[in-house]
Amino acid sequence: MLSPESLAQIDQEIAKYPVEHKQSAVMSALRIAQVEKGWLSTETMDFVARYLEMPPVAVYEVASFYNMYDLKPVGKYKITVCSNLSCTLRGAEGVIEHLKEKLGIDFGETTPDGRFTLKEGECMGACGDAPLFTINNHKMIGFLTPEKVDQILAELE
Repeated sequence: MLSPESLAQIDQEIAKYPVEHKQSAVMSALRIAQVEKGWLSTETMDFVARYLEMPPVAVYEVASFYNMYDLKPVGKYKITVCSNLSCTLRGAEGVIEHLKEKLGIDFGETTPDGRFTLKEGECMGACGDAPLFTINNHKMIGFLTPEKVDQILAELE
């Protein structure tokens, strides 16, 4: 279900815990699986559960609790915008409206060409860089303005 490279990465995460607590690697295993597959289908989560020798429902609980996991397909670029107070006070609302208009989608939607998905995020712990967003959970960009957003989107096209 997952490539040998992904399984090797999961094994490295499992090795960080005592043998009897390999399920502690569930968050890392889900992240690795999502990077490979693009999102977490029920089949992928079931595979992770079997691999970590834990009940599937326990894996579903983790995957559905954290907003970094995608339980349905997303665009090639998932943009998650922080809308908490610090970002809002520093202009996030304008950035959000600009993104929605520019992409022609709302939060939770994907552009018709499948390139972009827009999500609303909770505090990302970088309030000094507000307003900000992440791309695919791995790249955080701060000090956003509508002009900077346009530049970033153009680079992703």
